[in-house]
Amino acid sequence: MNNELLQRREDWLRSYRPQLRIREQGRVVSVGDGIAWVGGLPTAAMDDVLDFADGSRAQVFDLTGELVGAILLRETRDLTAGTAVRLYEKKLGIPVGDDLLGRVIDPLGDPLDDGAAPECSDWRRLEMPSPAITQRDFVHRPLYTGSKVLDTMIPIGRGQRQLLIGDEGLGRSSLALDTVINQRDQQVYCVYVLIGQKRSAVVTTIELLRDYGALDFSTVVVAEASTLPGLRHLAPFTGCSIAEYWMRRGLHTLVVYDDLSTHAKTYRELSLLLRRPPGREAYPGDIFSVHARLLERATCLNAEQGGGSMTALPVVETKQGEIAAYIPTNLISITDGQIYLDRELFTSGFRPAIDIGKSVSRIGGRAQHPAIKWEAGRMKLDYLQFLELEMFTRFGARLEAGMEKAIRRGRVLREILKQERLAPLSIEFQLAWMIVFNDGLLDGVEPQQVQDLMAGLQGRVEASGLQLDDPRERWVALAQDWLSSAAGAQK
Repeated sequence: MNNELLQRREDWLRSYRPQLRIREQGRVVSVGDGIAWVGGLPTAAMDDVLDFADGSRAQVFDLTGELVGAILLRETRDLTAGTAVRLYEKKLGIPVGDDLLGRVIDPLGDPLDDGAAPECSDWRRLEMPSPAITQRDFVHRPLYTGSKVLDTMIPIGRGQRQLLIGDEGLGRSSLALDTVINQRDQQVYCVYVLIGQKRSAVVTTIELLRDYGALDFSTVVVAEASTLPGLRHLAPFTGCSIAEYWMRRGLHTLVVYDDLSTHAKTYRELSLLLRRPPGREAYPGDIFSVHARLLERATCLNAEQGGGSMTALPVVETKQGEIAAYIPTNLISITDGQIYLDRELFTSGFRPAIDIGKSVSRIGGRAQHPAIKWEAGRMKLDYLQFLELEMFTRFGARLEAGMEKAIRRGRVLREILKQERLAPLSIEFQLAWMIVFNDGLLDGVEPQQVQDLMAGLQGRVEASGLQLDDPRERWVALAQDWLSSAAGAQK
């Protein structure tokens, strides 16, 4: 390494030529609330990086006739009005590479886990254009989340953008964590971005990832609630650039933005401080394009580009279930589907509280395995019919025998779909329980017996070694043998 540095120094000395060099130097006019107004930089452009004499750093965020508005990314106590400012030569970026796996960093790439700075050989800008249409491929491979509801009825494909939406405290982050944990043996690198969260929530998330062995193949980007608003704004772009680097190398990645509601509020705060004209709900007019630039970078590349993919799971918060609010509707229109969590389902004990009727995956079905797709289609139809029929029972209406049977089957299915958090399930088990249900093997079972039976079925599937491509007859034989054993044990 020393010889290489010496060689670089000698090459630079040989190429050096004495000449007149002119550099602009501005001065800080005012500073406060994470914003610095700078004068004397006539060639400054949007997104340029500014270096301050005291060691602070900022990014150009607004231009006026006389002044430059910049968001602070690093601030020292010595930063005051009158501090000298110069333009930095590079655009804003971070080092990227495999050394980021297992690390916790801030949006500038600095470590937050008491470890040494990551030794990354590559560097990538935070703001990059999304891949061209000619570089993209159709979503054709599934991304398994380990959730019974998602992997069967609302499937996600690698390269898809799927929105997690719902009120606070309904389990949006838990679903995202389950998905990350389930990638342990799937050869998928994960990036988890925490935006504006309390330190206690950040520590809990990191510890969960570490305890379940998910931190080994993940990078956590943290911008706490107490950090500068400029860093909170950059956090999702940092996570995207890290995942994009692996995608360009032909790898599969998953990036979670938790959450973009806080990011939107941060962008609104910065815009109002910079005196930009407000729009709907006081958000600036370009908030849509900010999130579109971010999420459009998630895609599936074709074979000529390496065949990598980046799947995005943005999280957004609603207030009292209002899905038609400004930021949620923006993100719904950008993404390829949404997973909606309902408070009534949560309070009734159905968890994860995913509303099947309001949730949709527009392109994930293309990536489903044919066996899963066939069984899930039959099962989803039965469940939706059950939800409609159950409404009639609330009025005390008398039902025909066929309707009563459909309601009994639906209640059993609802018990099957319940799942504890941080307990992702294999896709082979998903296929097994759908075959058991679709073939009517649980029609005589009481709902309270379902969870015990599912635990036994899961153990039988794991021991069998069956794969998704095995004939359906083998799966049916396993299910019948398991049910006979379970019935004998009860006797």
